[in-house]
Amino acid sequence: MFSSCAATSPLHCETAHQTTSSGLHSMELFTKTLFLCFALALANGAPAHPQDASVDGGVALPDRCEGIEFDAITPDEKGNTFFFKGAHLWKGFRGQAQLSNEYFKELDDIHHIGHVDAAFRMHNTENPGNHDHIYFFLDDKVFSYYNYTLEDGYPKEIQEDFPGVPTHLDAAVECPKGECTADSVLFFKGHDVHVYDVTTKTVKTKTWPHLPACTSAFHWLEHHYCFHGHNFTRFNPVTGEVGSSYPKDARHYFMKCPNFGHGGDHKALKCSEVKLDAVTTDDAGKTYFFAGPNYMRLDTRRDGLHTFPITRAWKEVTGSVDAVFSYTDKTYLIKDNQVYIYKAAAHSSLIEGYPKTLKEELGIEGQVDAAFLCPGEHTVHIIQGQRVRDVDLTATPRAVTRDLPLPLSDIDAALCGPDGVNLFKGSQYYHYESPTTLIMSRIAPFAQNITSAMMGCQD
Repeated sequence: MFSSCAATSPLHCETAHQTTSSGLHSMELFTKTLFLCFALALANGAPAHPQDASVDGGVALPDRCEGIEFDAITPDEKGNTFFFKGAHLWKGFRGQAQLSNEYFKELDDIHHIGHVDAAFRMHNTENPGNHDHIYFFLDDKVFSYYNYTLEDGYPKEIQEDFPGVPTHLDAAVECPKGECTADSVLFFKGHDVHVYDVTTKTVKTKTWPHLPACTSAFHWLEHHYCFHGHNFTRFNPVTGEVGSSYPKDARHYFMKCPNFGHGGDHKALKCSEVKLDAVTTDDAGKTYFFAGPNYMRLDTRRDGLHTFPITRAWKEVTGSVDAVFSYTDKTYLIKDNQVYIYKAAAHSSLIEGYPKTLKEELGIEGQVDAAFLCPGEHTVHIIQGQRVRDVDLTATPRAVTRDLPLPLSDIDAALCGPDGVNLFKGSQYYHYESPTTLIMSRIAPFAQNITSAMMGCQD
């Protein structure tokens, strides 16, 4: 099962704390990246003994463990997260402060700026010319960087690049399409939120008095965070809705500080203990792995890996799932004899009338071990024991169209991608070139063992 904390995660054990308190190109790449999250003591994680405070040239550097109110937070194009305060920044979730101009020289050297009001990383895949570029804001100016280099023509007036957006901002954060209705940027000034549509270059202003005044904001793994003082509040970027458990102290989650954090020291999961419940890739290319009551999104690995409770994304599904598959912008979660269907978006909503029984929805009965659907196809392959049962999702009513034996038993999860079908069984997986190869096979292929080289687990 998943550990409750991922080594590359900035949210230091938030899932474990909450539990206590209250696509891709190949399967080898899927699995290799997934289990990096189990290596909780690897170098990418938060340090055991942080030393943020130090002295540079006789001047004490700021220490974020003292409870700093950040000026801005943004990831770069490589997934590194920068925290800004005055003329200094912190790269990542550990380590001491550095001068900002060591990475972005114009922030002090040429333009004598020394600090920023707001920053964000642009999400605009339809325009590669500015996708993944970092934008900094100061007073009425905007600076655009890529690969730590200031782009030609910058700084500019904010109105040149973002018409309708006010000056002297408090915070800014990107909101990709699917999490917002369109690729957008949220600009904060007091309790006003100016939602800028990247494509139409129009602004809609909202007022969210229930959300604290943000001094910085951060987007990470389909979640949006407003930072205020040394606290943060997770919010819905469309409605501004805030969960009841917020605010929380950032020192517990976004950095490693003495006397803060949850869960203590962790060891990497042994490869022999790996066990998945389900895996799926939706039409937008988002890949999710499920184990126990948690899930993890894999395709955002550039920015880090972290497990979350299934109820965070699919709130009506408690505990573990038996199988998951995606079809026509919908996610099907099978638990016991029930099928839950959600609109496949960041803020998933259960379709009215669900859950329904397996018999009502798919025309089958009994325990489901795994299910998979290949890209562009309309037949879901459902594994029950040593049988593979095909169901045509275009038919009404739905019923089994083919029922064939499977040369394997006790399958945990399955996924079909461009390179074929992979069936997971504990710490091993079996590869087939296609569903036809799987269905026609009478002998199981060689079982490939999960290794530390593949997944970062312990041999």
